[in-house]
Amino acid sequence: MNALEITGLSKTYSNGKTALNNVNLTVPQGSFFALLGPNGAGKSTLINMLADTVRPTSGKVNLFGKNLFLDRAWCKKRIGVVPQEIAFDPFFTPREVLRFTSGLFGCKPDEAWFDELFERLELKEHCNKNTRQLSGGMRRRLLVAQALVHRPELVILDEPTAGVDVELRRRLWSFMRELNEKGITILLTTHYLDEAEELCDHVAIIDQGNLLTARPMREMMREIASSHLCLNYGRAIELTDDDLAALASFEPRATEDGVCMKLGRLEGDRSTFHVAYEAAVSRFGPPVDAGVRSEDLEDVFLRLTAKEKAS
Repeated sequence: MNALEITGLSKTYSNGKTALNNVNLTVPQGSFFALLGPNGAGKSTLINMLADTVRPTSGKVNLFGKNLFLDRAWCKKRIGVVPQEIAFDPFFTPREVLRFTSGLFGCKPDEAWFDELFERLELKEHCNKNTRQLSGGMRRRLLVAQALVHRPELVILDEPTAGVDVELRRRLWSFMRELNEKGITILLTTHYLDEAEELCDHVAIIDQGNLLTARPMREMMREIASSHLCLNYGRAIELTDDDLAALASFEPRATEDGVCMKLGRLEGDRSTFHVAYEAAVSRFGPPVDAGVRSEDLEDVFLRLTAKEKAS
């Protein structure tokens, strides 16, 4: 069974703006799934639909086999959402926040679970303070605890580490990995693409309301990501029309200190390297040094979203 099956999901607002355009997406149960896109891509609209705070113009969402928009009470008990916005009553303590949230989900407060959440999210020393006394990073971690209070089967993390320092961010991800290893499905949006590449086993990229790709992370990096031969000449290389034509198969681009040549997919063989190297040397001479750079998730993301904007 899949955690989420999204079919033909669209949202057009009253001002005529289309935020989502016929999105079809499957999130496997037990996956750590990255939903990526630039600002304004439609990610928040999609998440707000999953949280049932925005209604779609058309389309369907199944959550663990149930219709999200028809079986609302059943579905809400199985989703925990960490929103971008931080909003708490300033006079409640974190412990009181979790008690009230438990009631909203029809759960009896589980103080032992609260204590574990406070321990793992490093809020133990602050759990009886008023929330107005907490720092921004503490409040964001409290949002995570609040989303987990009813032990949901799907956790949606919308920019959860914004404003959280590096060490705490790493410990938070360690906790999220443990939850995922126990079978909890995690859907993550983040602008830290290195985190997404390290943590997630599936990825979807959305831009201007359109789904550009959705597949297992390793498969995408194997099939879309490329490697590049970077030649350092210690100076900028100005590529002429003749250079571009002669090296067209390598899609050359000038850099601050030389030129880069596309070799192809990450598993490209050594012969491609030598052909590209000799082709560059024949036109620009021997470089000071040369090396191969493999694209990471950020490179792929920028390339795919650039194509979307150009189309």
